[in-house]
Amino acid sequence: MMKAGNSITSLLKTAMADRREILEPYELDYSDLISVSSSSLAEIKRLESVTVAVMEALGPTGPGLLTITGIPNVSEHRNYLLSRARDLSLLPHHYRNRILKDHGLGSDVPLKNLDRCVSSFAMQLKYEHDLDSSNLSQESSKDIEKPISVDENIVSEGYEKSMDDHFKALGCSFRELGLCMMDLGLRVARICDRAIGGKVLENSLLESGTAKGRLIHYHSSLDTFIIKESGRRKGSKKGQQKSEPKSLHFKDEMKSCRIDQMHRVGNSGRACVKSCDLWQQWHYDYGTFTVLTSPMFIRPRSFQMGKREDDCLLSGGLECPSPSGNTYLQIFHPNKKTICTVKAPPDSFILQVGESADILSRQKVQATLHSVLRPIELENLSRETFVVFLHPAWNKVFDILDYPVEQVTSYDHFQKHVETPESDEELKKLTQDIDNIIPPLSTRLKNGMSFAEFSRETTKQYYGGNGLQSNK
Repeated sequence: MMKAGNSITSLLKTAMADRREILEPYELDYSDLISVSSSSLAEIKRLESVTVAVMEALGPTGPGLLTITGIPNVSEHRNYLLSRARDLSLLPHHYRNRILKDHGLGSDVPLKNLDRCVSSFAMQLKYEHDLDSSNLSQESSKDIEKPISVDENIVSEGYEKSMDDHFKALGCSFRELGLCMMDLGLRVARICDRAIGGKVLENSLLESGTAKGRLIHYHSSLDTFIIKESGRRKGSKKGQQKSEPKSLHFKDEMKSCRIDQMHRVGNSGRACVKSCDLWQQWHYDYGTFTVLTSPMFIRPRSFQMGKREDDCLLSGGLECPSPSGNTYLQIFHPNKKTICTVKAPPDSFILQVGESADILSRQKVQATLHSVLRPIELENLSRETFVVFLHPAWNKVFDILDYPVEQVTSYDHFQKHVETPESDEELKKLTQDIDNIIPPLSTRLKNGMSFAEFSRETTKQYYGGNGLQSNK
């Protein structure tokens, strides 16, 4: 397993320098999405070119994703959530637990793990929730208009109140943005169904009635260092001999964090091999669609050793543009037979195809193999995103008698479609190593299996353990 991970690390550097393309997905304007998913047959014919473009983007020869632009009244919620993801990740554990509980959130990663390089905060979203939508919009907008700066307001005696104020609209914004993204997925499902025939994708989502939202913070090396230092301070014993000034060891600690992430393997899971080149390992999402915001990148304002814990943990960050101009989401493009880094307009949403949509549509839309690249030359840059996973009902039974369960891998694409010249051998080897990480679909999916069983088996084979996920 370590051999494959190290091979991926070295090969990714070569692929990035020589072969990786920038992919600018098909942009679906929100007004066109509304028209195509809601209009009469005559109007749909007028907008047939949009439907064709959507199916080309999501179908077997496309990249398996598209971007949706021009959505009104969502940028404030996006900016509010993403700008607080890092702050939430660096909070002392007991404060964070209380804030998550107050806003109906949980986590599906072990937040007590000081070596984690990703923090994820999750909530089950329902199409019909128990909050009044109009009141929710008014309250969350009012709170978002005047956010309270952590840097200016944290003082020891008012720390908890500062945190409450800073995260006041967390749950409201989470639901508002999540419900909007669920609606986007439903509308794209409707477009696909009309092109395919029937309502299999839309019905799979409506029957489920729920989706999982995740606010995800991809740590910088500095974040990992701060979390470890906080843990050490809490675990230190009275009278322990003082070490040399921590500032002298800062660079060594940062280097150690990167090495730990590179060599750590979790629960013998395929997708847990960490590389200093990847924030998230190669995988398929197993739901119907995944809708995610264009990411936000944050660099710290400053960092000084020896400050109070409250100041150190929440030293604040500044949003900055993507250093490369792209999202650092990368996919394997089956038609181009190469790895592409995805570029998306600011404030846009990216929609990806999951394995369940691939199965239910009989490959009329095709699941996206993807990972998240880490810019190792910018070790103090973090990445924030908000993701909604749309999936079938847990009791949905898969009939796969006429489905080609033997998944065509990225390496198969090279073997079948390309006479690989010598110059492409490294990229070809990279695809082999990626496929060694992906558990074959044939080992995870059996005829008559429910979506709950499929998701449990998939999670187990990727990550180890019993395959169960948090209900949050």
